[in-house]
Amino acid sequence: MASPGRTAPNALVEVNPGARGVASAHDYVGEDMFRLDGRIALVTGGSRGIGRACCEALAAQGATVVVNYVKGEAAARGVAETIAAAGGKADVSGFDVADSAAVDAGIGEIVKRHGKLDILIANAGISIDGLLLRLKDEDLEKLWATNVRGSIACARAASRSMMRGRWGRIVFMSSVVGEMGNVGQTAYAATKAAVLGAARSIAREYASRSVTANIVAPGYIDTDMTEGMTPEQKEQLVKIVPLGRTGAASDVAAACVYLASEEAGYVTGQVLRVNGGMHV
Repeated sequence: MASPGRTAPNALVEVNPGARGVASAHDYVGEDMFRLDGRIALVTGGSRGIGRACCEALAAQGATVVVNYVKGEAAARGVAETIAAAGGKADVSGFDVADSAAVDAGIGEIVKRHGKLDILIANAGISIDGLLLRLKDEDLEKLWATNVRGSIACARAASRSMMRGRWGRIVFMSSVVGEMGNVGQTAYAATKAAVLGAARSIAREYASRSVTANIVAPGYIDTDMTEGMTPEQKEQLVKIVPLGRTGAASDVAAACVYLASEEAGYVTGQVLRVNGGMHV
């Protein structure tokens, strides 16, 4: 039992739930476009950075968002509370995507609690950089476990509910380096390239059930993962981006909202690049 004044684990946070119904595919006019009312969405790694932006953007469109975390429970609850304060609905769920058994249990509990799972944003990921000659086997295994096996495990668990409902949206988070490579990121780039093949295969496998699978491939985005860069490093980075700036987490979140929407129902197996023209 939760202590007085504290939200119980995995409790639903809800303030002023929207009264709008789910629009049909032919009702998209003006502000009704990209609405996600009635949809249940899970964002892995949702407590910070791009994940947090995705949670807030999905909730703003009417989805009930489940914020996944591994260690950052307080941060995840902070995201849920921010969503609730804005009139949205949010839940939290703690499990490590690198642990397949934990993924099955966690997503199973989400489906039990909410009745279904419509949208998966497989965002959780880690980065371990280093030149090839210095790459350790254990680092490669850690990257693969989270970035590839974890994403596939989440898709596998989420697809059970999507297949029953004959509707679903799976969005994998890749990276610009997964397509163009980068010095010192051999292992990371390999994992981000791997999810491209996974998503395209899933897209073919589940298309008959109206479940789509797509990929968002961000370029250089301002998050806490890039805060350690010096101004000089950022200046050099921006020079290779045709739009002349780094991206924001909200840029990536907007792409995810689109791919999660009814309007993207005829889009599957595709890569949506959010990189300012860095790789086309």
